[in-house]
Amino acid sequence: MDRAPGLSVRLKLTLSYAGFLMLAGALLLAAVWVFLLRYVPDRLLTTTPIHSVFPVRSNLLHVFAPRAAEVLVLLLIVGLLGGWLLAGRMLAPLTRITAATRTATTGSLSHRIRLPGSRDEFRELADAFDTMLARLEAQVAEQQRFAANASHELRTPLAITQTLLDVARNDPNRDAGELVDRLHAVNTRAIDLTEALLLLSRADQQSFTPVPVDLSLIAEEATETLLPLAEKHGVTIETSGDMTRTIGSETLLPQLTTNLVHNAIVHNLPERGTVWVTTSVHPTSVVLTVENTGEKLTPQLVATLVEPFQRGTERIRTDHAGDGLGLAIVKSITQAHDGTLTLTPRPAGGLRVTVQLPAAPPHTGR
Repeated sequence: MDRAPGLSVRLKLTLSYAGFLMLAGALLLAAVWVFLLRYVPDRLLTTTPIHSVFPVRSNLLHVFAPRAAEVLVLLLIVGLLGGWLLAGRMLAPLTRITAATRTATTGSLSHRIRLPGSRDEFRELADAFDTMLARLEAQVAEQQRFAANASHELRTPLAITQTLLDVARNDPNRDAGELVDRLHAVNTRAIDLTEALLLLSRADQQSFTPVPVDLSLIAEEATETLLPLAEKHGVTIETSGDMTRTIGSETLLPQLTTNLVHNAIVHNLPERGTVWVTTSVHPTSVVLTVENTGEKLTPQLVATLVEPFQRGTERIRTDHAGDGLGLAIVKSITQAHDGTLTLTPRPAGGLRVTVQLPAAPPHTGR
């Protein structure tokens, strides 16, 4: 937005300091003059004739006025010079903050103000700005990494499709049914990946209407839906818990629960695996916990599982690679609901995932 140039803050502060000093000096001189005008001539009445009182007052004014004017001029000069220096010193931190802001607008987010000195308003502003820059830098880096990974993941099915089409064009006698089946599988994977990316974006934008929901019912529905998949993998699912009411999305929270249960089923033991789904209520929060048996995991590996496209190859079954977005979507949905997500490796093997969300206010009904 273009705006007309105006006075700088430093000049405004300088004029304010000088004006205040001039006003204080003028009031002081006025008080001195009133004192002289009221008391000095009265004292002279005892030694000065009546007809000489008025010349005394006139002479007093004649002597006092020039000296008062000189004092005011001196105060004006001192006020301007001192105010300019004082304003510059006071606004020096603001200059550093402005320079850092201009550096950030060029795209460089690694710069920090790191304002020294004791904590005051400028120091708090600088610290808040440094914190904002750090978060922006981390978010931009994460977005760039996510965009690169997403491009790579989306390019893979497209490249496979292109290869299959080239093979079909160069070999007209090839079995068309086999080609169609492979193209269908590749296209399905591309659609699933695209839908996962859209869901992740929706969760990040928090574009949903919060309503009261029961997390325990959502967990039961997810378990029933995925029961055939669990039977196929030889996994037993055990559910327990009380009614856990929270405020959230009727679409995203089921997706969160389904992703966790699905993840626990496919990343389990080759046979006789177990998944535990429990819900619990706390004074100000509700908790959903999903545990599964499986290979032993290191804390370093577990820390990377919520990153997009980090599949954790050490714990992935070869028959179900997934798209690497399951736990990333869970993380985004949890954050969108002001909750916390905790991943912990189980000592006996497998993973424990805990989602803690704010509890619904009392007497909240649907």
